Amino acid sequence: MNTTFSYARSCLPQHDLQIVLSKMKTLVFAAVLATAFTQLHAQELSDADRETLLDRLEKIQESVNSTADSRYRNAISAYRAAMLSDDAAIDFYLKCEEKVNFEDLKKDGGDFRDWKRKNDNKLSDKEFKLALRQQLRWLVLTLEAASEDVDREALASKAADAIDSIISQAEDLKKHREVLNGSVTGTVFAKAYDLNTVKVENWPLSPIPVQAVYEQVIFPPLRRVDRTESLRTAWTKRITQEMVLLDLWSGKGDEKLKAGEHSPQYEKFVADSLPKIQWESEVDIFKAGDERGSAVRMLAHIEKYILHESAPKWAEEFVALLQSDNGLEEDLKNAP
Repeated sequence: MNTTFSYARSCLPQHDLQIVLSKMKTLVFAAVLATAFTQLHAQELSDADRETLLDRLEKIQESVNSTADSRYRNAISAYRAAMLSDDAAIDFYLKCEEKVNFEDLKKDGGDFRDWKRKNDNKLSDKEFKLALRQQLRWLVLTLEAASEDVDREALASKAADAIDSIISQAEDLKKHREVLNGSVTGTVFAKAYDLNTVKVENWPLSPIPVQAVYEQVIFPPLRRVDRTESLRTAWTKRITQEMVLLDLWSGKGDEKLKAGEHSPQYEKFVADSLPKIQWESEVDIFKAGDERGSAVRMLAHIEKYILHESAPKWAEEFVALLQSDNGLEEDLKNAP
């Protein structure tokens, strides 16, 4: 582990990739333009000149993008090694912590040893090590999402597995849930590899809250007419998982609820938010292609929650959806 870390750290770039790319493009473009203008004696660029410049810039960008993927691969290799066990995770965490918050800040070696002593209880906590491993797992997925030619459907499956794992260990992770609530690019793991400014479109930088992961990553590949059953299953899982986290993680600390008792946040969710999310799920599945099945459920939903504050809005939305398909409207009128 020490050898892996030392090698990877020696390869760390000194500047953020996107900033470097932007500056390189600007400088190279300016230099090439200056050469072109000198050779052309201040004449306007020809179409051939423009093609040449653009082609050279494209090659530079491809080279830098390739460097980025190589950089990600080095970090991912180290992160995956650290995920293998609790001991590997805490050892890697300490090395990153020492580099980022002590060596890079030119602090005395004794300061790091003092910090370790003060945090000994947390550093030896099995649940903290588990949280670090889950954090590393999401950081790896984040870098994969930031890589070129990413397979979003495969990534969605990996994200779903990561969320499943967190939920299955929610009780053990409760005490250190703040580790998973924060952005993975803000961790010492990311900072040690100069990846703290990585940005990814349509990708949550934290696995919590789970609804963002489902909306941005898991649902999109399932919104097809041939995958509506999978979409419905994913919606059901998302709702269940959100309720589990609310039940276990809401509250101020590690207090235990009595058997059958739920937190106020959970009770409020069930009364107010759950019906709204269930409605959203049916609308989503309707639009994905299962119109008849979703429409029947939507009608039953409005009847069940007729006194809910959102019922009038649901009714209006339902009418609009039905009017887009008169045949479906007639079928529903004749439904038992």
